[in-house]
Amino acid sequence: MSELIKHECGIALIRLRKPLEYYKEKYGTWQYGLNKLYLLMEKQHNRGQDGAGIVNIKMELSPGQEYINRHRSIEQNPIKNIFEKVAKGIKKAEKNKPADADVRWIYENVPFSGEVYLGHLRYGTFGRNSIEFVHPVMRQNNWKSRTLVMAGNFNLTNTDELFERLIALGQHPKAYTDTVTVLEKVGHFLDEENQLHFRQYKNSNYSNREISPLIEKNLDVQKVLENASKDWDGGYAIAGMFGHGDAFVMRDPSGIRPAFYYYDDEIVVVASERPVIQTVMNVKAESVNEIKPGDALIIKKDGSVSSKMIRVPHTRRSCSFERIYFSRGSDKDIYQERKKLGNLLSPAILKSIDYDIENTVFSFIPNTSETAFYGLVQGVRQYCVDWKIKELKERNGSITYEEMVAVLSVEPRVEKLAIKDVKLRTFIADDASRDDLVAHVYDVTYGIIKENTDTLVIIDDSIVRGTTLKKSILKILDRLNPKKIIVVSSAPQIRYPDCYGIDMAVLEKFIAFTAAIQLLKDTGLQQVIDDVYRKCKEQQNLPKEEIVNYVKEIYKPFKAEEVSAKIAEMLKPDDCKAEVEIIYQTIENLHVACPNDTGDWYFTGNYPTPGGNKVVNTSFINYIEGIDGRAY
Repeated sequence: MSELIKHECGIALIRLRKPLEYYKEKYGTWQYGLNKLYLLMEKQHNRGQDGAGIVNIKMELSPGQEYINRHRSIEQNPIKNIFEKVAKGIKKAEKNKPADADVRWIYENVPFSGEVYLGHLRYGTFGRNSIEFVHPVMRQNNWKSRTLVMAGNFNLTNTDELFERLIALGQHPKAYTDTVTVLEKVGHFLDEENQLHFRQYKNSNYSNREISPLIEKNLDVQKVLENASKDWDGGYAIAGMFGHGDAFVMRDPSGIRPAFYYYDDEIVVVASERPVIQTVMNVKAESVNEIKPGDALIIKKDGSVSSKMIRVPHTRRSCSFERIYFSRGSDKDIYQERKKLGNLLSPAILKSIDYDIENTVFSFIPNTSETAFYGLVQGVRQYCVDWKIKELKERNGSITYEEMVAVLSVEPRVEKLAIKDVKLRTFIADDASRDDLVAHVYDVTYGIIKENTDTLVIIDDSIVRGTTLKKSILKILDRLNPKKIIVVSSAPQIRYPDCYGIDMAVLEKFIAFTAAIQLLKDTGLQQVIDDVYRKCKEQQNLPKEEIVNYVKEIYKPFKAEEVSAKIAEMLKPDDCKAEVEIIYQTIENLHVACPNDTGDWYFTGNYPTPGGNKVVNTSFINYIEGIDGRAY
């Protein structure tokens, strides 16, 4: 993507199912689990660079011994910073290691040598990068079975409702965030579950010391998560651990946020992406399972693994942006889907260039659009093959050798035109100087374009704000003096805010929205804007379940192609000599390419939860009233 969009977040959970001695003997190190955690996090670095954190729990220590270790970081390279701290702590502890020390001594004295690990990578979508907002977060208690550690990839749309319910329970939450809300909601029902068991065992004449291990053994994790999550509205993949060793990863009922797992007799591994587990564990894709929407993967203290329904699953609406942009393209399905997205664009592009292959150069804007580019070129090549067959048949043997060479030589011209040079710092204050710097974010390859003759086709995976196009890419491509520049988006027009974890929350930042607003004004349809505002205000205080997405009416008068044409007009720099056209993917083609991941609310406005409609209407009200901020 030529312009950065942030995403929240990445999770990694590891549960060792054997004693540390086993890994020391088989793999030569007791740090087997710690090493796997590091790899899982580094392989998911694409999912979070604002901060990172890890927690380790030891299940079999005596009272008085520290059984939880945690490090978090918001340094420039947080993963590196965290594991340097871990290594330093291990080295410090091992200075006191007796000559005859065994693995048990390490377990009792060295930090991060426990059985359960939880790691998290954070993208801060709220612009706050304090260490307090970095996961994993903890709710500690002297009773291990009441201690809770959590980390997640989530956003809830109804934090306000949930916050009020916590207050109604008698709590005093320390902050107004969905992270605190989720932590305290799970913590409340964890306390209730503990108290229920305590009363039962107390009535059976067990002593307090006898009761604690009984609670740990029989704690109903499924029940805790069911009770805690019943009012959540949003997308989530949330991992957690209880102090005694039970662990879980739960997923929202629409499957909006991703989570995958693998386990064998040695280890349980959970991560946000399938190929990460494949690489780290060296297993085939078929061995890695997806946590089902509405389910929780539960790992008990005894090492047993089960998948339990927490919420009744809804229609699967997994985030399609995961497929288009965020997830690693090394996943076997995602790779093919991205190629298909590019391939499906080829008919529209061929029509736009009037099938003039000879005078068209195809390229991409690095780097995540490269796979879609391969699919686009594949589609153009197939057209060339069909054209060659047709030409040769029509000549019916009368073709000369030279003519045959000319026909067979027709191939798409593929070049690397746009090269991201450097991430320039906008340290100069005045706008003109800053814009001049931004214009040089990309460089171009000179000497391969026929001036005033060639058309340039550049594919990107999505066009959201269009700022980089207007201020950098189109300006620098125009220096090559092409006849026309066609910018292609492998994703459809982004028209509506996301509220489930992607940093796309403000309507006026979407070039498709601003183009539609301008079209309404240009065509004398200002009344549509006023009517949508009135309808949004009228339902502002309704329950989220009754709210309708009236922002759809902003786009209703226009075809997608009309909006695209307006976007091209708005993004074309004033001094650009070449004709500029922008082609977006269609919604229909998106669903053909990604049939199993139909979450498309940012394109269609069809939100998978009621809170989405509340967010989009509030966002429109904020736009009209000039309120700067998020709508949830």
